[in-house]
Amino acid sequence: MAARHFKQMDFEHWDRFYRANFFNSLGGFKSLNLLGTRSASGQENLGLFFSVIHIGAHPPLVGVLFRPHTVPRHTLENIYDTKELTLNAVSRGMVRQAHQCAAKYERGVSEFEATGLTPWYSKAHKAPYVKQSLLKAGCTFVEKQHIQANDTILLIAKIREVYLEEKAIAQDGFIHHEQLQTVSVNGLDAYYTPKLIERLVYPRPDAPVKKREDD
Repeated sequence: MAARHFKQMDFEHWDRFYRANFFNSLGGFKSLNLLGTRSASGQENLGLFFSVIHIGAHPPLVGVLFRPHTVPRHTLENIYDTKELTLNAVSRGMVRQAHQCAAKYERGVSEFEATGLTPWYSKAHKAPYVKQSLLKAGCTFVEKQHIQANDTILLIAKIREVYLEEKAIAQDGFIHHEQLQTVSVNGLDAYYTPKLIERLVYPRPDAPVKKREDD
């Protein structure tokens, strides 16, 4: 397969939609989550995000990247106001409803009602979960980092509680997302279900690569 070489000059001359598709899909498969929030007045909101990243395990922290806050960002504004959000992994049966949550609804419209997804609340968390999601995490706002290069915001949150199917948890704590039919995304509109190739033991400099046998 012949490789093409693209330069900065090429990027500048591309149609903006072509450029957006190219660079949004360049990084490959990413996790897909619905972020549930509620405004200070009680308005429920649900946003689709593929920018959730692992920050740390002790304490358990995640990061969410937000585009510049130059227009209304209901999810971000709700988090600033209430300090709470939920992460809800998108499973195969939720794809079209989740995709629709990316539409630009007015502030007074609940994406739950618009898409038919069901809000669910735990006793310890004020932000709404998606009942249909098979992996849910309740988080609280910790801090934000302003990325000067493109004016985006990296929001960091602490995971306070998690709900998921017990069958998907391995003995060592590893979560088998394929058993939850968790969906990943590439670009802005292409959705996939993962398939496990294999799990490997921790690598050592002078040891051969081996498959894990204890999962």
